[in-house]
Amino acid sequence: MTHPLVSIVITTKNEENNIENCLISITEQTYPNIEVIVVDNNSTDKTFEIALKFTDKVFNKGLERSTQRNYGMVKIACGKYVMFLDADMILGPKAIEACVSMVENEDCVALHIPEFVLGTKYFTRVRRFERSFYNGTVVDGARFFKKSIFVEVGGFDETMSGPEDWDIDKKIKQIGKIGLLPTSSNYLGENSWKNKNFIIKRGVDPNEKWNSIFHNESEFDIKIYLAKKKYYSKSIDNYVAKWGAKDPDVRKQTGIWYRFFGVFLERGKWWRLLQKPLLIPGVYLLKILIGLNFLRRNFHKLR
Repeated sequence: MTHPLVSIVITTKNEENNIENCLISITEQTYPNIEVIVVDNNSTDKTFEIALKFTDKVFNKGLERSTQRNYGMVKIACGKYVMFLDADMILGPKAIEACVSMVENEDCVALHIPEFVLGTKYFTRVRRFERSFYNGTVVDGARFFKKSIFVEVGGFDETMSGPEDWDIDKKIKQIGKIGLLPTSSNYLGENSWKNKNFIIKRGVDPNEKWNSIFHNESEFDIKIYLAKKKYYSKSIDNYVAKWGAKDPDVRKQTGIWYRFFGVFLERGKWWRLLQKPLLIPGVYLLKILIGLNFLRRNFHKLR
């Protein structure tokens, strides 16, 4: 059995507290043929130094994450497949094996990968609950690609910061299918997996999620969250102009109905709302605050 090379690109900026867990999770993959590339953006901490302990392919490139990703995935990567991670992500041990198997054996050219936000405080649990409804939808973003397809569509649009994930999906869908990687319940090495206890302490049981990404974001801070959303929203106008406001995906991604209701109800997902009713008010409070931020931005633009 052949194992085509997979190139994993990690983008960083001052991630000394996270990068080691991310890189350790790659060393523990059940898949044997992986190339690790770290593309840093002028870190002033020990990120660069820590990364060099795991790979000699550590580069400095900025300014935005789209530029970092393209540099690593197009210019540096040698793999048949390319994937990108943020430094605060921990990769389930069977993720790469499952990704390669699915793309090699099914009609897919790219994959969405289930993601679980780590944390124990109320609004972090709200974010994890909300994020679980997005897997495989138009508000998700592919992470694993056939490199030839990624190159063919021109990689990420470097004029965007935020909706570039939606944009790459739109471009990929013009060529082929994006699949959703199923979670896995089978992993014989679970007791020796180095990140297991860390993830459990951060509020998530990794069992039956061995193919997933565990996103080790900081515990929820409303000011940081809204500031990030505000920053990413600056590119929304460019994205809408590029694809057209009437495009079906764009209408869902930017429309009130789908973002507030449709994504939680489609494909029979509504029943999951009944399982954790105490988190629902938190989900809608955050959505209302984001909506008010967006309206205020548009109001200032009109003045």
